[in-house]
Amino acid sequence: MSQFTSIEQKASYGIGRQIGDQLAQQSFDGLDLAALAQGIEDSIENRAYAVSREELGEAFRQLTDKLEAAEAERSKDLVAAGEAFLKANAERPEVQITDSGLQYEVLVAGEGNKPARDDKVRVHYHGTFTDGRVFDSSMDRGQPAEFPVGGVIAGWVEALQMMPQGSRWKLYIPHELAYGARGAGSIPPYSALVFEVELLDILG
Repeated sequence: MSQFTSIEQKASYGIGRQIGDQLAQQSFDGLDLAALAQGIEDSIENRAYAVSREELGEAFRQLTDKLEAAEAERSKDLVAAGEAFLKANAERPEVQITDSGLQYEVLVAGEGNKPARDDKVRVHYHGTFTDGRVFDSSMDRGQPAEFPVGGVIAGWVEALQMMPQGSRWKLYIPHELAYGARGAGSIPPYSALVFEVELLDILG
């Protein structure tokens, strides 16, 4: 049975969980829960700052620098790992490489028309990181996706315009033709990506 019995206690706990959920997504190593709780309590009780605003500003600046340095180091590792994967992959005879650096492998050669950049297409896809971890898959969901050819990442835009309808290709996409330095959702910045793509229909 919950230790919180009154409506006020339960609502207070709920607010704390909401704050905690937000912090869990934006946390950092060394987060001090006691200091955090003290800051919340002092604010609610309208107490004077226990740390001067100047010290707070300096602490935030140093923490931001530390986090950015850690992210830069992690990004270097991701770039190096992606480049190593693509370099090894390029040596396989079945892999073709375009001038942009996009690598692709024809699994099924379709015989239909090729879509233009302004066309909308229906596709099935299976997206993984270079280590095989799946991050998105319409094939797993059993539901094809529809979108404009020109409305996706650069590696897809290029590949789709080369694919006859009915084709199934495997794409090996350098980070600069994927989500680059921004990343997207569960995809970290500077990630090389692998997609199996089947062009089902050109919707015009």
